[in-house]
Amino acid sequence: QVQLVDSGGGLVQAGGSLRLSCTVSGRTFSTYTMGWFRQAPGKEREYVATIRWRDGNTYYAGSVKGRFTISKDNARNTVYLQMNSLKPEDTAIYYCAAALSLVAPSASQVYYWGQGTQVTVSS
Repeated sequence: QVQLVDSGGGLVQAGGSLRLSCTVSGRTFSTYTMGWFRQAPGKEREYVATIRWRDGNTYYAGSVKGRFTISKDNARNTVYLQMNSLKPEDTAIYYCAAALSLVAPSASQVYYWGQGTQVTVSS
């Protein structure tokens, strides 16, 4: 079993920044690729970014590439999502996720989910 606890959401103006955190625990978490998904009201959950524990390789959705950065702190078992230049269309509940694929896994390929954290970007 792997447990994910995500946090760091909030309300920010367009152009602002937020950093999300996901603390990971469980015996086998290092075998997974960690990532973030988001779900806006009335829309399907969509992929945002992933990072692989063993080598730090990353991958991003086109809509966030260049604005968001995913990183990890092995000592703290924590994955971060630094979000800069936020736009109103980034408003969503953001979920930490554990999957096996680095390259844009679908929501159906996620093995474990965090509880979600709300990000609201005002115009």
